[in-house]
Amino acid sequence: MVSLICTLRHHTDEVTCCAFSPSLLATSSGDKTLRVYTTANFSELPFSPLRGHGYGVHCCCFSSCGSFLLSCSTDGSVIVWSAETGEVKATLEHPGRSPLRVCALAPDSSLLLAGACDGTAALWDFRSKTLRRCATVSEASVVACCFSPCAQMFVTGCTRGDLKLWDAHTSLLHAEKDAHDLGVTCCCFAPQFIINGCCVEFRLASCGQDSQLKIWIVSQREGAACTMKLLQTLTSQTAPVLSCAFSSDGEWVVSGSVDKSVAVYDASLGTVLQTLKQHDRYVTAVALSPTFPWIATGSMDRSVNVWRIGDGDDSTAESKETRCQGRKLPGHSGLLLTDWSEDDVQTWLRDEGLVELVGIFKANNIDGPELSQLNKETAAELGIESVGLRGRLLRKIEALKAEQNGSEAPDEFLCPITRELMKDPVIAADGYSYERESIESWIRGKNKTSPMTNLPLQTTLLTPNRSLKMAITRWKSNQETAAQSSSTSDNKS
Repeated sequence: MVSLICTLRHHTDEVTCCAFSPSLLATSSGDKTLRVYTTANFSELPFSPLRGHGYGVHCCCFSSCGSFLLSCSTDGSVIVWSAETGEVKATLEHPGRSPLRVCALAPDSSLLLAGACDGTAALWDFRSKTLRRCATVSEASVVACCFSPCAQMFVTGCTRGDLKLWDAHTSLLHAEKDAHDLGVTCCCFAPQFIINGCCVEFRLASCGQDSQLKIWIVSQREGAACTMKLLQTLTSQTAPVLSCAFSSDGEWVVSGSVDKSVAVYDASLGTVLQTLKQHDRYVTAVALSPTFPWIATGSMDRSVNVWRIGDGDDSTAESKETRCQGRKLPGHSGLLLTDWSEDDVQTWLRDEGLVELVGIFKANNIDGPELSQLNKETAAELGIESVGLRGRLLRKIEALKAEQNGSEAPDEFLCPITRELMKDPVIAADGYSYERESIESWIRGKNKTSPMTNLPLQTTLLTPNRSLKMAITRWKSNQETAAQSSSTSDNKS
């Protein structure tokens, strides 16, 4: 199971790409910036955001060791940043200054590749930062590229729909015409490969405007031409698929679509394990962490969702989830509002778009307990003169209180799988009640056992738990009434 642990809302334009290093998450946007977060608690690093591009940033990626972060932009440049300090280490310009749509770094950090709108691909020696070659690889814009795990080959994809395989000297090894009708949007190699005698086999995922995700077998035999064979066509998403990525073990492949969904597949079987639908607009980017069970998804709704793969057994990851999950906001602990520190309050203000209030709250040492008691009179006393700003602040505080009240629901009202308040509870064959969507996803996957007892489910039949649903509805109604009474009391006082 995959569950949402936090949502990052710092970009002011659509999110174009997400990338993980062993310890960091980077995101890029049409707002010309990159933002960098630590995976310890998904708080933004002090040097973030990174500003250096003159136009929107289309793509970002880390070096394998995590020391460097790379980004490319409509301004025709690739910027190499220090992932530790945010300092610009190098700026590499496309020879024709054509807008760059995608970039990739070889796994051994030997070569840097960037695809351009004029159909060319520029290849640099990464260590010396010198241009090796800029070659025309397509008659259309190059919007996808990736290196093989061995770093000896790379693939390019274009808006015409072709996939092409090249060696490190930019010699064409194989061309797959019309791999995706109406255009390729993304491609990536699985980290693993198979050596069978003198033959090496790689798995390649590609997606496109045809609403399909395809898995290919790329074979390279000594003394023979490279071949590409279509292994699977995955069609669970109903609109163009814009991004795809393999997990670090190659067992999962994830894709994001114009239909606002994120599909999680078993890469070997091609079966859908789960469909995630928390974004409000097109899902433009997906990435999986190489070290932790994290998935990051970016969208045109300007947000980045961070998800946890629930069947991981990493105890450190579990503690990270607990810290993040409380309010689905970055940078906060899982504490109740009344336990927040001054820093927690200031971080919350930034996340809610109330940056102009940070200085006022810091000067007045406002912590969680004081924030929870804030009303329009005390807000005015703090010097918040704008009526509209005061109103927005108070509405967000009330929403925060209501959300935290929801987290205190009786345990029997929470789904055992997601630990979230149930909307449509059903009884499974093990006698336990679950949220319908969660247990159905559990059963559709590899799990034919009870999430609670780990014993085999005798049947997959689910029975609506109407009495529990009515109890939850009554409880929610009482909570809303109590919140309204509290708000009215605060206003009168």
